[in-house]
Amino acid sequence: MRRTITKFGSLAAVSMFALALAQPAQAVQAAGATGTTAASSSAFFEFTDGTDTFVFKLTDSAKIQQARNILSGVETENVGVMGKVVKTPAWYNSPWKYQIAPNSVSFFGMAMEVCDASISYVDTHLNEVGGALLPGSTWCPWQSKLTREVTAP
Repeated sequence: MRRTITKFGSLAAVSMFALALAQPAQAVQAAGATGTTAASSSAFFEFTDGTDTFVFKLTDSAKIQQARNILSGVETENVGVMGKVVKTPAWYNSPWKYQIAPNSVSFFGMAMEVCDASISYVDTHLNEVGGALLPGSTWCPWQSKLTREVTAP
């Protein structure tokens, strides 16, 4: 009896996992059938760390709206910029040698110290990102403040 319950529990867990994975795929297929996707639009935003400025790209419509709410003053709690550092330059973010992965961007009110660094410090120490500097490549400059939406540079 115990073995049957364990097998049933395992089967249920695998089924729930498969269902959880299938739903996002079905949503993408449904969106594709209408010719639109949640990531079909993009917008560019600039933030400052008090010294330098950095431009990042957003492709998620909810995140784009959240950034616009921050700029308009509607959102006042989660206003810092956080994301995964990609060690390649982006055409819209000169002169920096890195970018933030658009799908990783989020906004925060408080974050751990381990992900805090200035824009220029990350650029100067880019080879250390993902190791001792910014473990997991997660960057959350505490002094980040959105300054404006940028038209496609």
